[in-house]
Amino acid sequence: MDQAEVKNMRADRLIRIMILLQNNMQMTTNELAGELGVSDRTILRDMDALSLSGIPVVAERGKTGGWRLMDHFQSQLSSLKLEDMKALFILPSEKMLEDLGVQTYGSDIRRKLLASLPRSTKTEGRHYLEKIYIDTGSWKTSEVKNKTFLIVQQALWEDKKLNMMYQKADGVCSNRVVCPLGLVAKGSAWYLVGLNEDGEYRNFRLSRIVQAEAGHEGFARPEHFKLNEYWKQSKREFTESLPSFEVKVLADPTTVGRMTFTDKFVEKVDADERLTDDTILVTLNFNTEQEAIAYVLGFGGAMKLIEPDYLIGKIVQQAKYVIEMYDGD
Repeated sequence: MDQAEVKNMRADRLIRIMILLQNNMQMTTNELAGELGVSDRTILRDMDALSLSGIPVVAERGKTGGWRLMDHFQSQLSSLKLEDMKALFILPSEKMLEDLGVQTYGSDIRRKLLASLPRSTKTEGRHYLEKIYIDTGSWKTSEVKNKTFLIVQQALWEDKKLNMMYQKADGVCSNRVVCPLGLVAKGSAWYLVGLNEDGEYRNFRLSRIVQAEAGHEGFARPEHFKLNEYWKQSKREFTESLPSFEVKVLADPTTVGRMTFTDKFVEKVDADERLTDDTILVTLNFNTEQEAIAYVLGFGGAMKLIEPDYLIGKIVQQAKYVIEMYDGD
């Protein structure tokens, strides 16, 4: 580690000491050392450095003593109200920021923000620091990352056309040339918004970009294009265009809570009519007939299709195929 890096580390530590003292009002040398992962002697040297720099730090003696900042020394973001601060305290998902290559050190950022608040609003601001955390990752984390992400991001930053091979949901791949306009995080997935060769806006799921290469040719971004407005409109149009296939089922009441806990486009419309202690009538909406069949079969004996009548035979046939498959082993 060279001398410049050592100086940067110390400067960062001095700032963190000031933030900790502003937030906690008073801390002992040992508490600061534990928080920053250094020795007590290092903290004492840092306090000397702060004093020499004109920062009014004082040491209180006794059992309840410790280091504190003089009362008159307060850094405030007076132009922002607490209502404005709330949105800043609720940081985006750290996973999403890491995908973008942004190292947030999230809790430190929010502590800096908290330290900037006037004392009168600091308590309320602390609620958003301590009681809200956003995690968009899955329960089982995957070490496999989309290798094209950085390439796509580079083309986006530099306004360069992107050459890519894209795989559709049916597995068919095709080569595309896209002008990248923005990245959107939807749930735990990333989407690229871009203009295709025909000048049409299109959305591409990043996990389906098989290969990508930033071209040398640049492009001019549409003057009035706003990513957030476009995405909201695109999502609304997509939702409205989805087909609706309605079914009625008899279900075990214990299954109701997990009926919409799925990645399928299923909407639980009505689950209020209890027929017996063991069954409840539920109306469900799907995109397609095949999705409905697979869904009902997935619940086994805990769900029975009632309507439409013609679908019952198809479900029975699918169940027979499964039985024959295993009977043949």
